[in-house]
Amino acid sequence: MNKIAITIGVLVLAVMFSSCNTQKDNERVKITILASNDVHSRIDPIAANDKKLAFMGGFAQRKTAINKVRDEGNEVLLLDAGDVFQGTPYFNKFGGELEYRLMSQMGYNAAAIGNHDLDNGIAGLTKQLGWLNFPLLSCNYDFSATSLAQTVKPYVVFELKGVKIGIIGVGVNPQGLILESNYAKMNFLDPIATANRYANQLKKDGCHYVVCLSHLGYSYQDSTQASDVNLAKNSENIDYIIGGHTHTFPDEVKPVDNQRGKKVLISQCGKNGVQISRIDLEFIRI
Repeated sequence: MNKIAITIGVLVLAVMFSSCNTQKDNERVKITILASNDVHSRIDPIAANDKKLAFMGGFAQRKTAINKVRDEGNEVLLLDAGDVFQGTPYFNKFGGELEYRLMSQMGYNAAAIGNHDLDNGIAGLTKQLGWLNFPLLSCNYDFSATSLAQTVKPYVVFELKGVKIGIIGVGVNPQGLILESNYAKMNFLDPIATANRYANQLKKDGCHYVVCLSHLGYSYQDSTQASDVNLAKNSENIDYIIGGHTHTFPDEVKPVDNQRGKKVLISQCGKNGVQISRIDLEFIRI
């Protein structure tokens, strides 16, 4: 039996904001952020013989769930935290074309770059750019000396009914994860310092909410390793981290106090598109 097997967790926040728009005070703007991570070329649902995730995932089921949320009437941002590529024969055959074509048709707004998105090298990723109608983000992968120089951006800002939301992308250290020849001429920058620098700038520039698409991994036994948890702990102006890389499921993920004692929300949704994260934000104009 075909089924929608994508679960959605909901968290509602009220955030005060001001803008130069002419709308009345106390107007409420509701924005929903949906996100996937580590889809790994899972075009079809997972096979029936999988003991835990049978029939789950796949682009069609995810699209159905996303469309239901959009039908609720809120403003919606749809994001991805990286590793769109690699994991099924679809990637081996088409090199990422199907994934990007489908994501574009589904209305994704932005995606981070994961380590597996470079499995065919910078040239392989560049080859698939024609199928994209949304930006790829990475603030700490410096592609300025490569064919991705004009494509990959450190951040993007969306303005929805006067609310400015900044989205940053940040990637894991490629050493040992990506063949060196696949990221030749790419300069890897410190992920936590770089993400914080852009988050601070986005808040100075008037963003009311800053989201980081992180492909660092949720946490590690080595507490010094860059991770979603360490990024949150060492941040001041990141409000929400959408994570990937470690395939962590939502029941393992908890908010973390930042440098100002404010809770930073973190989400991660396992792998293969079997779940999608959701946060509902309510902004009140003052």
